[in-house]
Amino acid sequence: MKPKKTHPYYTRKIEPAQIRKNMTAAQLIDECFTAFNARNFRNACRLFVDRILSEDTTIGLSVSGALTPAGLGRSCLVPLIQSGYVDWIVSTGANLYHDMHASLGYAMYEGSPTVDDRELRKNEVIRIHDIFFKADALYDTDRFIRDLFRSIPFPQPVSSAEVHSILGKELLTRWPDSHNYSVLAAAAKMDVPVHTSSPGDSSIGMNLAGLALEGKGPRIDPSLDVNLTAAWVYHAKKNKGRTAAVILGGGSPKNFLLQTEPQIQEVMGLKEAGQDYFIQFTDARVDTGGLSGATPSEAVTWGKIDPAMLPHSLVCYGDCSVYLPLFTAYALSAGVKRKPRRLWNTWRERLEYLEKAYRRSPLWGN
Repeated sequence: MKPKKTHPYYTRKIEPAQIRKNMTAAQLIDECFTAFNARNFRNACRLFVDRILSEDTTIGLSVSGALTPAGLGRSCLVPLIQSGYVDWIVSTGANLYHDMHASLGYAMYEGSPTVDDRELRKNEVIRIHDIFFKADALYDTDRFIRDLFRSIPFPQPVSSAEVHSILGKELLTRWPDSHNYSVLAAAAKMDVPVHTSSPGDSSIGMNLAGLALEGKGPRIDPSLDVNLTAAWVYHAKKNKGRTAAVILGGGSPKNFLLQTEPQIQEVMGLKEAGQDYFIQFTDARVDTGGLSGATPSEAVTWGKIDPAMLPHSLVCYGDCSVYLPLFTAYALSAGVKRKPRRLWNTWRERLEYLEKAYRRSPLWGN
C-alpha cells in the first residue's frame, strides 16, 4: 500500500503536549505554543537561538517603555548582556535613569493604578501605572548624576554612549555587584555600548542640561551616536558577518536602531542590503500609524531589512512584560556559548572604518 501523500500546505501537525509539573519555559514554548501569537513567539525564540546566536551575528537591542522600573532590566536584560547575547543597545533615557535607583538604595514597589494620585503626590510617591517608588529616588539620582559629571572635564563633545559608559563604570566602582542588577553596570562591564536616540528626553539629559548652564558637564553630539551605530552594522556586514535587530516596544529607539541601514545606503551611498534578522515585541497596530517604523516588509522598502532575509523577520504582538521573561528563559536555557564582542572598546577603529568607506563614496562632498 502506497503511503498517503501529505498536502503541501500542511507543515506540522498541531498536537501539543499536555502541560505537566516541572515543565520548563522552553518546553512549554516548544511543545505547547502551537498557533496564533503563541506560535509566532515560539518561532521568534527559535530564530534567536538557532540562527541569531549561532551565527556570526552582531545583535542590536532597542528598549522602550518602562521596562527597568518593572524589573525587566534586572530579570531579563542583565542576564542577556552577561551571556554575551547583546552587542549594542539603543534605549530611552528614562529606562537608563530608573536603572540607577537600585544602586542608590531605592526599591520599586507593587502598587495600584486606582489610588488617588493627588494623595500620592502629597505623600511624595511616584507612580508608573502599578509601580510605586519614593520621590527621593529621583532627587538622589539627580544628585548622583550632577556630582559625577561636575567632576569630569569634557574638552570636546561626546556620544550618549560615552555618557552611559561613564555612568556604568561609576556604578561598578561604587557598588561592585551592580552588574548583577543594573543594565548600565552590566553593559559597562561587558563593554556593550548603550546609546539613546533622544539625549534630552529623560532626567539624565535634564541634569546634563542643568550642568550646561553652569558651564560644566558633557555636551552630547547626537551625530556621533548616529555614525557609531551605523559603524557597528557596517563593519559587521563588510567582515562576512550578519546583523540582527531585537526590538522591545517601538518608539524612537526602534527607529534609531533601524536607521543605521538608510544612513549607510542612502546618506553615505555605500553598498549594503539591510539587517539580516528582525524580531519585535509590540502591542502597537500598523493601521493607525502607531507601529513606530511599521512592519518588517515595509522596512524593506527603506533598505532597513535585506529583502532576501525577510522570511527571518518576525513581529510578536503583545506585552513585553509577558514576552521578554519567556524569551530570556528560552534563550538562556539553550546554553549557546557566545564570545562577547565588546564593541565599546573598538569604537574609534570602527568609526574610522566607516569614514574611510564614506570617503570613497561618490556622495562624499556631494
